[in-house]
Amino acid sequence: MRRTMERSGAVRGALVALAVAAGLAGGCDQDKADLPPPPTPGQGRSNAVTAPGGAATATATATGAAPAAPAAPAAPRLLCAGQSPRPAPSSGGLTAVAANGAEPLPANIQFGVGKWVWVNFWAAWCKPCLEEMPRLLGWQQKLRAAGVLIDLAFISIDDDERQLSRFLEAQPGTGVRASYWLPEGSQRAGWLKALGVKETTELPIHAIAAPGGQVTCVIQGAVEDSDYPTIAALFGAKK
Repeated sequence: MRRTMERSGAVRGALVALAVAAGLAGGCDQDKADLPPPPTPGQGRSNAVTAPGGAATATATATGAAPAAPAAPAAPRLLCAGQSPRPAPSSGGLTAVAANGAEPLPANIQFGVGKWVWVNFWAAWCKPCLEEMPRLLGWQQKLRAAGVLIDLAFISIDDDERQLSRFLEAQPGTGVRASYWLPEGSQRAGWLKALGVKETTELPIHAIAAPGGQVTCVIQGAVEDSDYPTIAALFGAKK
C-alpha cells in the first residue's frame, strides 16, 4: 500500500511538472506574438543611408532635412567700373632694355596714335607679375585676332637694370624679352601720380589707354583668366 501511494505521488508530481512546463511555453509564445514583425526590405534607417542618391541624400532622408542647394557661380569682377578717363602719363624717364636677338623697343611708349596701349608695371622679384605675363601675351594675341589694335608695354621698376637684363636674357623666345625700365625717382613718382596710384602700391599695376590717349582703366593687382570677358568688352572685341 505504501509503495502504491509513493508511486501515485510520483505520478502526480510528474504531471504537475509537465503542466508548469506547458504554461511557460505558452507564455513565451504569447510574448512573441505581441512583438511587432521585423522590418521588411526597404524600411528602416540603415536602408535610408544606403539609398541611391549619395550620402547627402541619405542623411537628409534619415534626419528629415532638405539637401543643401549648390553654390551660385561667382559674379565677374568689375575691374574698371566707375573710373573716369585721365590723360596718359608722360613717357619720359624710360629706358628700353632688350635681350640679345630680341626686337628693340621704341624709345618711348606712344599714346594717342589710334590704338589701345596696355601698360604693365612689374618687377623680376614680383611672383604674381611673372605668373601673369604669359596670360597678358596670350590676351594680346587673342584681342588682335578679334580686331583690336593693341600694344602691350612692360615697364620694370626693378632697383637695378642689371637685374632686369638677366631676367630678359633667361626668357624663352615666346616670353617677355624686352621691357622698359623706370628707376626710382621723380620720373617714376610722376608716372604713378598721373595714374592715381601710390608708390607704395603692390605690384603688378595695369594701365589701359584708349586710342585717343586717355587712360580709361587702372587695375591694381594681378588679372585672372576669368577677367578676360570683362577686358574683351572694354576693348569692344568681336565675338
